[in-house]
Amino acid sequence: MIIKVKEENLDFNCSSLSQRCFEPLIQIYKVRMSEESDIGVKERFYEELTEGQRALFMFHVYYNHISKSLIEYYWWSAYFMAQPKNWAAIKACFKYFHDEPFLLLLDKIEQELKQHHHPTTLENFSITRDELNQNKELLASFESLYAMFENIYPATIEKINNFIEKNLQEFIQIES
Repeated sequence: MIIKVKEENLDFNCSSLSQRCFEPLIQIYKVRMSEESDIGVKERFYEELTEGQRALFMFHVYYNHISKSLIEYYWWSAYFMAQPKNWAAIKACFKYFHDEPFLLLLDKIEQELKQHHHPTTLENFSITRDELNQNKELLASFESLYAMFENIYPATIEKINNFIEKNLQEFIQIES
């Protein structure tokens, strides 16, 4: 599902190149989700993407949720971990972009959540955002993990933007 972009609408030195390549994908995804009630629509959409688009899509889906606050970072990480396919796809996206620091952070998040007996499927998922403030040990761990996230995500975004710039054909088709 290569997105066509007019050359004059693309800034190759843009610090938001990844976001600009993601926006058309999420719009298509939202339209399909609103039109079809079939649960397979998510998987069909994902299968239509190139490997690079899949990595980009999963990065932004995860990042756009977790970057809002410590509590959102915690809850969305727990929610995605309870969906093994999505969690694996999130990990795969950081492998694709060769982002070892973020992969290590995901491993630490996973270890922490498992240590506190968070569910690994949605079947038993009843985690609330309030739970973080109710468990001081978990809160301290996630404060540390969130600080790590805040330190590494600027380099991650730069790495992704540089990767896209060097591999545009994997993400968009430029029209003159």
